[in-house]
Amino acid sequence: MATTEGSEPPRTRRNSNKNILTRIRHGQSTGRAISRGTEISEALLQERDQQAQWHGIPVLLQRLYDSSHLNSDLSQIHSIIKEVSSFLSMEAMSFVTEDRRTAQESTYPNIYTFDLFGGVDLLVEILMRPTLTTQMNVPKMSDDLVKDCLSVLYNCCICMEGVTKSLASRDDFVMYLFTLMSNKKTFLQTATLIEDILGVSKEMIQLEDIPNLPSLVQSFNQQQLANFCRILSVTISEPDMGNDDKHTLLAKNAQQRANPCPSHSEVNQVALLNIPGFIERLCKLATRKVSEASGASSLLLELQDWYTWLDNALSSLATSPLRHRLPQSMNIVHEIMYKVEVLYVLCALLIGHQRNQEIAFKIQFLRLLQSFSDHHENKYLLLNAQELNELSAISLKASIPEVDALVNTDRNLICDGKKGLLTRLLSVMKKEPVESSFRFWQARAVESFLRGATSYADQMFLLKRGLLEHILFSIIDSGCKSRDVLQSYFDLLGELMKFNIDAFKRFNKYVNTEEKTFMTQINSSLVDSNMLVRCIILSLDRFESQIEDVSVVEVLSECSLLSYMARVENRLTFLFRLVNIINENVSCLNTSLVVLMLARRRDKLPYCLNALREKEYAEKYPGCLLNNFHNLLRFWQRHYLNKDKDSTCLENSSCISFTYWKETVSVLLDSDPTSLCAIASYIDEAYMDLGRDFLEV
Repeated sequence: MATTEGSEPPRTRRNSNKNILTRIRHGQSTGRAISRGTEISEALLQERDQQAQWHGIPVLLQRLYDSSHLNSDLSQIHSIIKEVSSFLSMEAMSFVTEDRRTAQESTYPNIYTFDLFGGVDLLVEILMRPTLTTQMNVPKMSDDLVKDCLSVLYNCCICMEGVTKSLASRDDFVMYLFTLMSNKKTFLQTATLIEDILGVSKEMIQLEDIPNLPSLVQSFNQQQLANFCRILSVTISEPDMGNDDKHTLLAKNAQQRANPCPSHSEVNQVALLNIPGFIERLCKLATRKVSEASGASSLLLELQDWYTWLDNALSSLATSPLRHRLPQSMNIVHEIMYKVEVLYVLCALLIGHQRNQEIAFKIQFLRLLQSFSDHHENKYLLLNAQELNELSAISLKASIPEVDALVNTDRNLICDGKKGLLTRLLSVMKKEPVESSFRFWQARAVESFLRGATSYADQMFLLKRGLLEHILFSIIDSGCKSRDVLQSYFDLLGELMKFNIDAFKRFNKYVNTEEKTFMTQINSSLVDSNMLVRCIILSLDRFESQIEDVSVVEVLSECSLLSYMARVENRLTFLFRLVNIINENVSCLNTSLVVLMLARRRDKLPYCLNALREKEYAEKYPGCLLNNFHNLLRFWQRHYLNKDKDSTCLENSSCISFTYWKETVSVLLDSDPTSLCAIASYIDEAYMDLGRDFLEV
């Protein structure tokens, strides 16, 4: 063969390299003639090597093939693999640093050549050779040889997706890789390669097919188990198909009807749950504290640590695996990343392997309604013609103009039938069982219809359908214990009642004898109910400016809730508690600011700040609360000043201009110690600590 090829006329010799590659590609695609480079003579490969710039890789593979029989010298095999690895590792590093994934010969010529001449298949054969014989005296592969084989395969995978897909199609090889994980010395390289392979696999692997899965998992230490969770994450949840038409909800439904058997992910979840002690170990991993760096190194030392590590790693990349100790900060990052994987697996298992697809569909539909009507002018398409006319009539009776969104609604697109979609949702909501998870999403969807600039007509439309009574029953009388559901109902109640005197009348009729019970519910979790508290305070402020209206005065005097909040001592108690729990919720920070902004309007801001100071001293921790509040207000400035959408939300929900929000925060943060409206004026110098960042709190 070498002789024949070597006697070609000179005019065709420059095409010989191309002809060799073409013949190999043709053989690989058809299964006929030459299918791997090792079938070509070494003499011909050497002759063409320099011109083709193959860097001797085909010749090395030829020698590797010739020396890789069962009883061959493994040290010779290892030396050849090390030599090949030196050509491939730098290309792999180039891929990592340049963030490219183009499987082209011109991009990664060495890896391309290695794969084309059968290097990937040959390494797979070498790794799996122990499974092909029952002989007892066959030389055993060293751990270093196995690791180097795995590293070369991984370098090929990360640069050429075709290699990864090819390996993923070999079930026997994938299963064999799992057996290599039982060896602690080869665990990391094996896990890394498996993760890459499973990421492109068309079919989800069946965990129950892994040999001795329970004993394998039980042999892992905690660090290995955390790493293993990265692999498990792609085996216990269905992949996201994006906008593929074949994976729409209707298509999924048809597919599930045609194949009622449990999905692969569900079967895999069962396999994991059947491993003794598996869940307990995951819980321990998830709750383990992240190790702290020993000593407080400066930023300069930390950067130097990183530079040293990178220099050492890059200088040895071509000749040896990465065995340098990572900087402490990077170890902490790794721990956090592993905890995320562990939590993901735990959450997937907690969802349940027999989850009802109908439940998922309903929740997605409710989320769609929420997104559609949240601040969206087309939200009135959720009503029918009769309901739109009802909204217009409410506005006319109250002598207020219709909102532009209602006037501009395209009636050709509205709901038909006796009830619109929103009204149907209310009907379903009232019938939902107390502890149903749907109640949270239903409340969120209705609240999104009300959210934004307050609309009296929208509120009255829902009040007439008994929504307020349903909410109060759910909070006070139903025995509901779910914090998520209660919070969603508190938020909905706040939007329904805000600035609406008729809503407060209805409220008072229901809770006139239940004041203590309702206030207990509010106080039991102020984080959940703070939006309602904000609504009450804002509404009270507006009603107090409308005392010329007899009906308003009547409600102010009779409504127990408004009377309770009108008492200064009660409002200050709420303010103190809100400031005390702000770290839990940014919403609480905004509610406390509403209290202080309204006080500022009435020149009562110094009174409120002094009350906070006195409360600090009474509680025996002077300066703690106000220092923390000061730092949180600095966070507020960073959080909101560059977010127009958030500022619009604040304006719409409070009817207070965002300019006044900003001014109030600036006044509170004033560094002038003589300013009676500055927080700093109320912190004794001995307890002053205003330099900390919010993230340090």
